Amino acid sequence: MPPILELRGITKRFPGVLANDHIDLTLNQGEIHALLGENGAGKSTLMNVLYGLYHPDEGEILIRDKPAHITGPRDAIAQGIGMVHQHFMLIPVFTVTENVMLGDESITNGVVLDRKKVAQEIRDLSVRYGLEVNPDLYIKDLSVGIQQRVEIIKLLYRKADILILDEPTAVLTPQEADDLFQVLRNLKAQGNSIIFITHKLREVLELADRITVLRLGKVVGSADPKSTNSAELARMMVGRSVILSVDKAPAQPKEVVLKVEHLTVRDPRAGDAVNDISFEVRAGEVLGIAGVQGNGQTELAQALTGLRAVESGRVTILGHDTTHATPRQLFELDVAHVPEDRQQDGLVLSFPVEDNLVLNEYYRPPFAQGISLNFKEIERAAAERLKEYDIRTPSIFVKTANLSGGNQQKVIVAREFTGPIKLLIASQPTRGLDVGSIEYIHNRIIEKRDAGTAVLLISNELDEIMSLSDRIAVMYKGRIIDTVNAAEATKEALGLLMAGVQQDAAHAPEISPELKTEMQDEIA
Repeated sequence: MPPILELRGITKRFPGVLANDHIDLTLNQGEIHALLGENGAGKSTLMNVLYGLYHPDEGEILIRDKPAHITGPRDAIAQGIGMVHQHFMLIPVFTVTENVMLGDESITNGVVLDRKKVAQEIRDLSVRYGLEVNPDLYIKDLSVGIQQRVEIIKLLYRKADILILDEPTAVLTPQEADDLFQVLRNLKAQGNSIIFITHKLREVLELADRITVLRLGKVVGSADPKSTNSAELARMMVGRSVILSVDKAPAQPKEVVLKVEHLTVRDPRAGDAVNDISFEVRAGEVLGIAGVQGNGQTELAQALTGLRAVESGRVTILGHDTTHATPRQLFELDVAHVPEDRQQDGLVLSFPVEDNLVLNEYYRPPFAQGISLNFKEIERAAAERLKEYDIRTPSIFVKTANLSGGNQQKVIVAREFTGPIKLLIASQPTRGLDVGSIEYIHNRIIEKRDAGTAVLLISNELDEIMSLSDRIAVMYKGRIIDTVNAAEATKEALGLLMAGVQQDAAHAPEISPELKTEMQDEIA
């Protein structure tokens, strides 16, 4: 049987960049094909060509063994191709039903939108594929994981059977990612074909039927998940061996840098998101905050960095009361912040890369002379940071919105890690990064720690928390329910704490299979 989809010699050039270099790719009926590669490897560009958002300079596309002329998304949809973008294309103030039918409206009586009919179709699709989406809810009230299900339902509603998912787990919790994997298996079982773009090795080994690896715009090889491993895939992606674990010496904590006392932060929709918590972070140590997403970690980071008001309690940094400090006041105390939401809180997407790289210090020498900006110095610093952090962009003058998600993250990290830092507050610092970049950022965090920086690390990746932290505080329902020594912690014990189960022995080495199952159900 011929492939349902075939790309032959696809080439796409941008000024100064060969994004796709004569790429060949096939997708079979009822297959999950993982497209793996580091940030800037050309994965998203290739799929944007397939979806009609870009036009290839060379090559051809065959669908069901026939040449396809795709000039835009409408042509792709007509061919049964649908794409879920890394950053969702949903309207927050519309309901699920309204988002799904947008652009393909169902009409009754010639003039009235038939929301009832579409809502029933959404319920039917939810049952058929295990998506569990309420068509009457507003997008703004849904978790990220449920919003992604809405994006998938949009494609199924339009009868797409070739699905492209671009970095679908970049903003999901581990539990939401597992739920998504089950949805994709359900889709595959009913004959749908899926291209799964990612740089996460565990995901491709767990989910894919075949793996194709891109590097610098070229196919460098393919692999069978059953006969390869993480180390080999990382080597194919990056072109060198990658150390997948963090090598660090014991911490040498010194004076208290960050002190949080009885902090309470309100969420207008859900009451106290952070409820009377206290902790300290010392110079030369990493305190990791673990917890299932939605237990107050986001609100805690926002309160500490001046992005959300504090209801009560006190925050001090090196003796300065910063309870109600602004982001600029915190920056001038040598506080660096890698925000959880890079697009909302970390970047001005319409600004060029060079401006975002100095966004926190543009007003100070050497980037400013009085009220005048020193553009030459801004360009010099931007070019230097581009090279040091391997930010893939044709130019420092490109709009930051045009970078891949991983490269946008690198812009923030390059900006925040440059210069003297007394306190680093890092929320999901490696979200959207490939294994090579994760290795680099992890090493830089430990370098900062060893140089005397106090680090508060908030991450949904339990492996990251355990690898980088010296102490681990676990948040559950807005409270810190325990703090443990990272060297003695186990995943099982931390998982119990994340599910709200307190133990005297937080590092208990053995847990019964029945209790493990109960714990996993709680977290999910």
